[in-house]
Formats: sequence, structure tokens, C-alpha cells
Amino acid sequence: MSAGAVIIGGFSGTELAPSLRQALLRQERAGVILFKRNITSDIEQVAALNLSLASAMPSALIAVDQEGGRVARLGAPFLKLPSARAVARRGDTALIARAARAQAKQLRALGFTLNFAPVLDIDSEATNPVIGDRAFASDPSAAARFGIAWGLALQSEGILACGKHYPGHGATTVDSHLSLPMVNATRETLLTRELVPFRLATALFSLMTAHVVYPALDPDFPATLSTKIATDLLRNDIGYKGALISDDLEMKAITLDVESSSVLSIAAGCDLLLICSSEELQHRAFDALKREGEKSPTFRARLNEAARRSGALRGSAPPSSALSGPALHRAFGTDEAHAIEQAVS
Repeated sequence: MSAGAVIIGGFSGTELAPSLRQALLRQERAGVILFKRNITSDIEQVAALNLSLASAMPSALIAVDQEGGRVARLGAPFLKLPSARAVARRGDTALIARAARAQAKQLRALGFTLNFAPVLDIDSEATNPVIGDRAFASDPSAAARFGIAWGLALQSEGILACGKHYPGHGATTVDSHLSLPMVNATRETLLTRELVPFRLATALFSLMTAHVVYPALDPDFPATLSTKIATDLLRNDIGYKGALISDDLEMKAITLDVESSSVLSIAAGCDLLLICSSEELQHRAFDALKREGEKSPTFRARLNEAARRSGALRGSAPPSSALSGPALHRAFGTDEAHAIEQAVS
């Protein structure tokens, strides 16, 4: 049993904190996620930070949210891309794949292994405060076609993709960072709209859950905590075999303490848990998962299954290998990157 194999944690600062280094050395994390607070405009700093993370735990996932548009943690000289909606307006799947491959090459040069992209949500609600132009399209088949092309192109260059936010965040009118949204669509609507891209995303190595309640699927729990959605629908109906990652358990849509939400998320069917800011909360989640696994054989079996999927995900990408010196700089500012920026601008 490995409770640490299911936790991806964030941290403060632009260098690896000793406490996080020790957690990685003890295999009490599956990986880390970087935000703007961890990144300077100096690509050498990002590469050095990722190298220090990988040296503490060679198999660690080193993740970032680099969608393009308003969700982009890495600034210049990293490839500058507009929103998914703007890229998809051209209707050119080959261009989308080309942009994603270029993005993946730069992420690999900096030592990342996982990008929390593409967004597979449907842009179906004009007042949605959190998705909107992050979605590729309002048409389910187009959103699936463009989003999956993006994800497969990332993976072709050695970056793990993560389709989000299962089973669909596009129809919400509330930001799950701030409160718990609900989508009161019928099951038929969800199956023919929200779920279309996720049913077709079986080749993506991971998916991320939505902290959203869908009464037609489960009236009692948001997707992250729902066995009906995270296991019965995703595994048994859709047949998805990859890793399921929770959205950040520190978001206000999840009102339970981290001990309860961590245990319930794993029990429901999540394989990895995002805890994006607080190292203390990550330690508390680790302890809670370990205690529950020691107490309950059923939960221990589910935790072991999650740890196996976590290990399979980490084994699906080449180990982090950040470049340095002239080789690092050659990965940026290339003619190909400039041509892509012009083509999608």
C-alpha cells in the first residue's frame, strides 16, 4: 500500500523546499504541480527547479497547466498560444496538432512530464465564468476532434496529456474554485453533449474530474466524490483504462476537510489527488489515506489499484530531463515556434 503514490502537490517559492524534497525522497508524493508562483521569466530557473525535483524522485510527475490563452503558467520565451476556442476557429486539426507538438517539445526541454490539457468541456453556457474560450468548441464532435488531437500530439512528443474536466464543466454558471456548481441537464443531454469527448478520449493517459454535481448522474455527490460517475460510468460504461486525477481538493467547491475528501475521492474512483498549495494539507491527506488503508481491506485494495494506475501513468512518459545551457535556449525562439504563433494569432 502506498498512500504517497496518489498525491500530486503544489508548493511555494521558486526553489525546492527541504520539506517537499524529503517527501519526494520518501516516496510520499506521486509528483508536483508548478504555478506562476514557482516560475520566474528565466527558463534556466524553471529547468533547474524541475531538475532538482527529478533528482529527488526520478519517477515524479512534474506537471503544469499550460493550455494557452488565459490559462498559461509559462510566459515568454515560451510558445505563446491563444485560447483553445481561437485556435479551433480555423478548423485545422493539423495546425492544432502542430501547435501542441511544439508546446510539448518546449515543456520537455524544461523538464515537465505532464500537462493538464486539453480541455474537453463543451462551450455550452454563455455565462460560464471559468470555461468559456478554454473549450475548443460548442459542438461536441468538434470539441472532441480538436481536443483529442491536441492531447495525442502532446503525447507523441513525450508529454502526458490530461483531458478535463470529466464529465463536463462547460454548462456551469458557477466557478468551482469559489463554490459548488450544479448541471441540471437530463442524462440524455449529458450523454449526447458533455460526455461525447470523454467517451472518445480513451487514448489519453489521464483525465481530470470536475467538482460539479450532476443530479441526473448522481444527486448526492460531485463527480470527484461520486462512485457512480468516477467508477460506474467511466470504468464500466465508457471503459476508460487510464488514470483519473481529481481537480484541486483545496477548491471551495469541496467543503469537506482534506482527510475526508481524500479518502472519499480515492474510494469513488480517483487515482491521483491534486492538492495544489498547502504542504500541510498534503501531509494530512497522506496520513488519512494511510490510516484508512490500514483499517479497511476494501479501501486498501482500492488504494493499491489507484497506486498501480499512478505508477502506470508515471511510466508512460520519459523521465524528466531538463536541458541546460545552449541546448535549452535552442528549444526556444525557433522558426517553427514563430511560424506557429503567426498561424494561430
